[in-house]
Amino acid sequence: MRAKLFCSAIIMLNSALAWSAPDLIIDTDYPGGNVIVESIEGDTVLLRTDLRDTEGWWFYWNFKVSGAAGRTVTFRFTERNPIGVRGPAVSIDNGATWTWFGTEQVEDASFKYTFPVDRDEAQFALSMPYLQSDLDVFLAEYATSTALVKETLCTSAKGRGVELLRAGCLDGAPKHRILLTARHHACESMASYVLEGVLSAIIAEEEDGKWFRENVEVIAIPFMDKDGVEEGDQGKYRRPRDHNRDYIGESIHPEVAALRTKIPDEKIHLALDLHCPGICGDHHEDIYIVGSPDAAMWEQQQAFGSLLEKINRSPLPYHTSSNLPFGQSWNTASNYTAGKSFGRWAAELEGIHLSISMEIPYANAGGATVTPESARVFGHSLAKTIRAYLKWLEKDY
Repeated sequence: MRAKLFCSAIIMLNSALAWSAPDLIIDTDYPGGNVIVESIEGDTVLLRTDLRDTEGWWFYWNFKVSGAAGRTVTFRFTERNPIGVRGPAVSIDNGATWTWFGTEQVEDASFKYTFPVDRDEAQFALSMPYLQSDLDVFLAEYATSTALVKETLCTSAKGRGVELLRAGCLDGAPKHRILLTARHHACESMASYVLEGVLSAIIAEEEDGKWFRENVEVIAIPFMDKDGVEEGDQGKYRRPRDHNRDYIGESIHPEVAALRTKIPDEKIHLALDLHCPGICGDHHEDIYIVGSPDAAMWEQQQAFGSLLEKINRSPLPYHTSSNLPFGQSWNTASNYTAGKSFGRWAAELEGIHLSISMEIPYANAGGATVTPESARVFGHSLAKTIRAYLKWLEKDY
């Protein structure tokens, strides 16, 4: 969607009115784009998140600006504040690289950005995006690896191929199979960088990678909501139910239906679903495990967390004290009345020992800055912890 008006002309775009000063363009017509422009008055842009089929409000946004060279432009969100604790993510190379803008020019639900006289455009987003193009770069890096193969889980509702990756021990019968998923909620991009870090550690030539290639087959679904990721949907609270509440009855999303059909035959020992929480406040600025209502599973989650706390050497801290037990904060029975989550479904698989949903903050994790690089390194620590946990399990076999 592109909003461009000259003088006082008005156009209608996807049911949203957009006004513009001459030559200033707000664009979301690209993978992951999301915003609705309400007006452009001089150097002030009024906008809001595009909720589409979201029930209630959510905070994801991602847009490009062009025609702004030499101008200081104020971007003001007119509904609730969707700006994270480190300000907007900014790219000045068409999305190739991203930095946190910071909060000095942020005030409540608005931020100011001064465009250099020699730079006409920039891209702004809630957080660093992770899209099909990013996954393609990752897969190309390991195109010659014998420890990673790409398959297709299914075709999405809008005709996109949904990747299923197999990594690690791909010959013979592995001791363990594990399942890794991300993007049940389309907007939760930082989880994808962690998943990438886990996979790269499993594929690497170092000691951990060698052990995985000898003992563990890893099944990974990078985009559980493939269409939502590419089209810039919120994904969270999608009507009539989002992908992470679709593990009950007859699934309405092809990705979930295909996973529920395929995975029970794989005999999974560990399932890990990666998410991002809210953007600020209690629990939302710490890495944490979402506690199971089942006491035995919660015990296993805590055991895994204790290992992670000891093993983690990444820039992003993790503490078992940050885990969210069932019955506290949002993690209550009332939050699951609309369906069943992946974590609860996986906990019921035959042979499963551990099912974890883990939240990775968008920007601030225990005081440390979350970036693609730091998230990947945390993924390496997760891979080491998975190895330690599975070896610990073997003592009880």
